[in-house]
Amino acid sequence: MHMADALVSPAVAGTMYAVSAAAAAYSVKEIKLEDLDKKVPAMGVMGAFVFATQMINFTIPGTGSSGHLCGGMLLSAVLGPCAGFLTMIAILAIQSLLFADGGLLALGCNVWNMAFYGCFIGGFLIWRMVTGRKMTKGRIAAASVIGCIVGLQLGAFSVTVQTLISGITELPFAIFFGMMQPIHLAIGLVEGLITAAVLVFIYEARPEILYGYVKEDGAAKGRMSRKGTVLVLAVFTLLIGGVLSLFASGYPDGLEWSMEKVAGTTELAASGSVYQFAEKLQGITAVLPDYAFKSTDSAAGTSFSGIVGGIIVLAACFFVCMLIKKAKYSKEQ
Repeated sequence: MHMADALVSPAVAGTMYAVSAAAAAYSVKEIKLEDLDKKVPAMGVMGAFVFATQMINFTIPGTGSSGHLCGGMLLSAVLGPCAGFLTMIAILAIQSLLFADGGLLALGCNVWNMAFYGCFIGGFLIWRMVTGRKMTKGRIAAASVIGCIVGLQLGAFSVTVQTLISGITELPFAIFFGMMQPIHLAIGLVEGLITAAVLVFIYEARPEILYGYVKEDGAAKGRMSRKGTVLVLAVFTLLIGGVLSLFASGYPDGLEWSMEKVAGTTELAASGSVYQFAEKLQGITAVLPDYAFKSTDSAAGTSFSGIVGGIIVLAACFFVCMLIKKAKYSKEQ
């Protein structure tokens, strides 16, 4: 659901940058109260894991469309909504800057549509409400499916509203809305099932990692240590980014599919100095556009992008946490 720059006006883009920045500032304030030393490894590995899984588009049968995980619900169920939101920002920024996946001008929209709803609606309200104080595999699965569906429905609706306010006449609101919501309902269901599988694995391996888990007296211990669980997720990340990404569906994703049904194309043109500047800047920063080498269509570019991108996301999460820790300790002194 990564929006391109041509789908939003500069005014809408600026507004969404502002509201996304406000949510990020709130998240930084809240995360300062948490134990960052324990959270840093999980943030890095889970961020890399979501980056890798986003590269795998799965086909939606009978539609000619595909979808991929957004990941906000998954991250928040492990890290909490604030840490999950900041991790999603790192992922989306790196995707836009290094891989030209989503426009730079539209980055604020993408953060709101893909991260805010998944982290604060799915990963905070729905996750806490459904799992309750006594977490079970059934409740985890239910929360995952409901949270992903609701998050994607809200994100898809926001896309249609943002294009409407931006005056994108090629995408009439009613028709575009009628395409976006059903296809993202299907995508949300698949994402929910995948998210449930990952979270149930974590629950069985080391339940204390999950956000909101309360250990009761006599409760069975997890099958693995915290470090062991994080290590397994790191290995899965390398396999997904380096190998499974090669088998991603070639069908357009839900947003592109909807645009093609409504406007007859997956790409719209936009003119103006702001768009030209954003395009030029992204052309400089995107060293691996579309997750491939610039000089060749070799599959090695996809594998390289999956592995290197995951490492960069991991490093970015570590760096952000270090900055927050430094600011926290400076304020205390």
